[in-house]
Amino acid sequence: MGRTGTTRRRALLATGVAAAGLLTGCSSDHPAARREPGRSADSARAEAALRRRLAATSTALRDEYDAVIARHPALAERLTPLRSAVAEHAAALAGPAASAAPSPSVSATASAAAGATASAPASAPAEPGAALKSLVAAERRTADRHTAALADAEPELARLLASVAAAGAAHAYLLAKEDA
Repeated sequence: MGRTGTTRRRALLATGVAAAGLLTGCSSDHPAARREPGRSADSARAEAALRRRLAATSTALRDEYDAVIARHPALAERLTPLRSAVAEHAAALAGPAASAAPSPSVSATASAAAGATASAPASAPAEPGAALKSLVAAERRTADRHTAALADAEPELARLLASVAAAGAAHAYLLAKEDA
């Protein structure tokens, strides 16, 4: 008599298929061959405008990280990996053409931030704890904007947005947890 129900092999196969789907769903490339055949020029322009707005939101968050790192160099080691992820999100949201531009390396960002202490923008709070709280709020605000944009996004961009919003929520959690 044969087995019925879920076997370990079937469960592993299903998990592998689901993981492969998630990995391909996070892709930010948009080759013309994968676009919908009936997609209008207006739809493409609307998506490009949405991408620009979303990339600008992530770029503003990256700039907030830069301001905090410049004002509080002692936080650079802790914040630089999160700042780098936000910079990658901005590049991915901007689209394939903008993603081709090189982004500064993590070590270059940290050394530049360490040297920029004297010219720290006034937007970063003077107290390190308050600066971290401002980053938590900025991460949450950005994640909320990305989540809200899901309704207007084409499926592939929506998958990317969902991933970026989840990463932002995780950043906010990590910053709040470490600050406590």
